[in-house]
Amino acid sequence: MRGLTIVVAGADTDRLRAALTMACAAAALGGRARVYLHEAAVGAFATDASGPAGQPTLGELRTIAADSSVEIVACQSGLALAGVTADDLGVGGGGMIELLASLGDDRLVVA
Repeated sequence: MRGLTIVVAGADTDRLRAALTMACAAAALGGRARVYLHEAAVGAFATDASGPAGQPTLGELRTIAADSSVEIVACQSGLALAGVTADDLGVGGGGMIELLASLGDDRLVVA
């Protein structure tokens, strides 16, 4: 199965929740799954925003993604803007050039 790389391009937690959910589904099907948090998405990822009634919080989705071996990569600029480190969030740090250079045959989705 081809991998899936999702770029979350903003601070919208609904889009972030959808990206994490899609990445978890791809991982469950046996594919490589990565989520790249671009700029303001890093700050959104650091929150524990609640979802619709009966759905997991953003924090719970982060745990599910980690347990599913979804790779989360945070933009270096976004980390600086949010005032956090990759270690604080338990994610990898990187840039867009590195992400695209390692894309291989992954499908690329922007959320």
